[in-house]
Amino acid sequence: MRRRPSNLPRPSEITPRERYLNRREIMAGLAGAGLAFVAPGASAGQRLTYRKNARYSTSEEANSLKDITTYNNFYEFGTGKADPAERSGAFKPKPWSVTIAGEAEVKGTFTLEDILKPHALEERIYRLRCVEAWSMVIPWIGFPLGDLIRRFKPTSRARYVAFKTVLRPGEMPGQRFPVLDWPYVEGLRMDEAMHPLALMAVGLYGEVLPNQNGAPLRLVVPWKYGFKSIKSIVEIRFTERMPPTSWNISAPREYGFYANVNPAVDHPRWSQAEERRIGGGIFSPKQPTQMFNGYADDVATLYSGMDLRKFF
Repeated sequence: MRRRPSNLPRPSEITPRERYLNRREIMAGLAGAGLAFVAPGASAGQRLTYRKNARYSTSEEANSLKDITTYNNFYEFGTGKADPAERSGAFKPKPWSVTIAGEAEVKGTFTLEDILKPHALEERIYRLRCVEAWSMVIPWIGFPLGDLIRRFKPTSRARYVAFKTVLRPGEMPGQRFPVLDWPYVEGLRMDEAMHPLALMAVGLYGEVLPNQNGAPLRLVVPWKYGFKSIKSIVEIRFTERMPPTSWNISAPREYGFYANVNPAVDHPRWSQAEERRIGGGIFSPKQPTQMFNGYADDVATLYSGMDLRKFF
């Protein structure tokens, strides 16, 4: 039996959604008046200044802050869904830097403040679908990955973008065990990375990312399974060849490079045809999985002519 983590918030400490929405309206008003600002290096729990991007936001109701911050896959802190919330308190997301390397004209190591400085933040409410057939709806705060990529001027040889998570076993206890080949690595094809739906996230629910959700900088690729959305990024490398990815290295028969949400392609050990929304209880009805997680109108052309059973 799994015990409830002792450091999780009590129900009385969880902000009701209605109160949060009202607070968001107040903060948006302050921002419009020029009265609200939080520096890029702000700590978790501090507010962010942003605008809402309705073009890329789902109309579905977002999951609660409790759902989003206490039910996670982040194996660097453990394999249990509650482990990231329970075991990430010692992780230090400040100061932070990101190395830009590979096939690009502009390379080097940049502070998080350097990375964020030119970018206006926006809120996008995205569906998140995990390979274990559970899903959430999350109000991310971030900016398009493509805007960041353009700043570093990839060369014509750059066909892929590779990402790497920080390696700190002293702060990330899951990295002390060979569950995966650490550090965690991921990658996208360049056209995928440049698609406007691909987001670099620095917050959720209007505040700086908590440790358990990938602080301080993570990727969100909403038409792919959640393991593609790498967390706590310290390196972005432009490559000519398809980069290795952690789950494909670990179990290539089960996890392909593309990892597009596809109800017609099952995981070898379970069906992907249906999903259960977290927050509705274990007896809540499942719902059909949507092709590309419901973003087919936006991204299907990226894969025209590809056999999506072969390139899974």
